[in-house]
Amino acid sequence: MGRRCRSVIWVLAMTVLVLALPLSGCTSGSTTDTDQRSVDEPAQMSTTGGEDVATIYLAGGCFWGVEKLMSSINGVIDAESGYAQGHTESPYYQDVVTGETGHAETVKVEYDPSVAPLPFILEIYYQAIDPTSVNRQGNDVGSQYRAGIYYSDPTDAGIVERSLAELQEHYDEPITVEAEPLTSFTTAEGFHQDYLEKNPGGYCHIDIKLFEEAAAAVPDPSHFTEAE
Repeated sequence: MGRRCRSVIWVLAMTVLVLALPLSGCTSGSTTDTDQRSVDEPAQMSTTGGEDVATIYLAGGCFWGVEKLMSSINGVIDAESGYAQGHTESPYYQDVVTGETGHAETVKVEYDPSVAPLPFILEIYYQAIDPTSVNRQGNDVGSQYRAGIYYSDPTDAGIVERSLAELQEHYDEPITVEAEPLTSFTTAEGFHQDYLEKNPGGYCHIDIKLFEEAAAAVPDPSHFTEAE
């Protein structure tokens, strides 16, 4: 085989490889049967994990980064990726990525409010999103990547509303973060859980410096007052 022929074959092979790579969003890798939720596992919609545990659901672009950010906060007990607020039951990633199910990639955050009160958690969350963007965070584009705060405890409604009102004071454009009661939450496939822990170099629309800042952050007395 001549040198020119081999060069043409090499160029074609590299072209195919580049086209196969994902452009953006939580699409790196692929799911297999072992990654799928068990058929016996119900959709998750728990409220709190116990007397000293509260829960909030946060959406803000690809859930890989949001999950990692929330997991970094002292006082967060667990962060779990999933799909919230859609109109279909027990969706899988392949359904949500179409943008036709109404779901948002969302992270269920269980936390100890005596250590990390909700206003404190929300302040860190705001640093990771563009709160004026509609159906987009960084390179993640589509309704499934919209920003939203969904609460399962009605007493959180006032805290969320006050927090967003304070955030609005820092922007000329209107804040577009959804704030509403949780209507549904389905745990995402195992492939998506702790993704950035398992794949440190994986795609993330959040500046990785925020993870270290979140881990070092400490609430001040006003955060606890606002949570009352």
